[in-house]
Amino acid sequence: MLYLGIDVHRKQLTVNVRNEAGEAIERRQVSTEWKRVRAFFQRLSERARGEGGYVAILETCGFHDWVLALLDEYDCREAVVVQPTGRTKKKTDRRDAQALSETLWINRERLAAGQPIRGLRRIHPPEPRDAENRQLTALRVRVTQLRTRTLNKIHRILLKHNLEQHCPTKGLATKRARQWLDQLELPELDRLEMDLLLAQWSLWDRQLTSVDCQIRQRQAASPTATLIASLPGAGAFGSLALASRMDRVERFARPGSLANYWGLTPSVRNSGETTDRLGSITKEGSRLARFVLAQMVLHVLRRDPAMRTWYQRIKRRRGAKIARVAVMRRLATILWHMVKRKEPYQLGGVPRRPLMAAVE
Repeated sequence: MLYLGIDVHRKQLTVNVRNEAGEAIERRQVSTEWKRVRAFFQRLSERARGEGGYVAILETCGFHDWVLALLDEYDCREAVVVQPTGRTKKKTDRRDAQALSETLWINRERLAAGQPIRGLRRIHPPEPRDAENRQLTALRVRVTQLRTRTLNKIHRILLKHNLEQHCPTKGLATKRARQWLDQLELPELDRLEMDLLLAQWSLWDRQLTSVDCQIRQRQAASPTATLIASLPGAGAFGSLALASRMDRVERFARPGSLANYWGLTPSVRNSGETTDRLGSITKEGSRLARFVLAQMVLHVLRRDPAMRTWYQRIKRRRGAKIARVAVMRRLATILWHMVKRKEPYQLGGVPRRPLMAAVE
């Protein structure tokens, strides 16, 4: 078996290949030009046939999808994607590739047994459909942020001239307010900027409508997203965002594993005699999943009396912020049970059986 470590960059791949004895048999940089990179992987695939194949490891960098596709095309037995480690004072691409291949070789037996790799946080690439849904929901967040920035710039112009008080409606997101903004008398340059901002606002609205249409179609076609939509406050966007970022529920052995995967478990710094030093949540997971769960908290607390009572009990002891995070973590564990058992959300939790019925 050969063990390939890859450090991915825009113009080149820095590779380090080890054999079964752990010796580095090839260290080089490969251009990302298709002709050269295909020639390298073709030669590596032919060489690995006599060694029992090869496995590869690389760090996530935001544009490594084409590398994974190429590895699959050239007979890679398994591609391991990991989170980047902390920066060191002596960092080079060759050292990074060497460290990756060495880590892969050291964990070769654990990898063959399907066990986690020690010392690294492995990323499991999503299925193609989930990857598309992740891209779509992230696109909606970006378009919404651009729309919000445009509205804030419109507010700035109104505040500059103290004109916001003359708006015919309470907010700007109405037809009457838009008509008022179109006809508002402003200095020449401010009027020009206002016209451009109104055009951008209309563009973002059209794009949001198009994206929301795609989200509704994909959410209806996803059994997991349809199940998650039974949660209070989980619309098409929220349910699709969580479903696409959950991956296969079978990967998580316990309900708390999903909360940990989304970065909702407390950090720990125990040392010496101190054995209960808990900090804030790790946030080592999907930021969008945490955002969606935070938005759902208000709806769940409003509609679920049992959850609201539990939240208020924690709020009295630890404060509102910690209590809201605790509800987010509990919602993550509830989602694990919902998807695992294919059951919708139940207000108040699953009803307990009477004691006599349980005995019988």
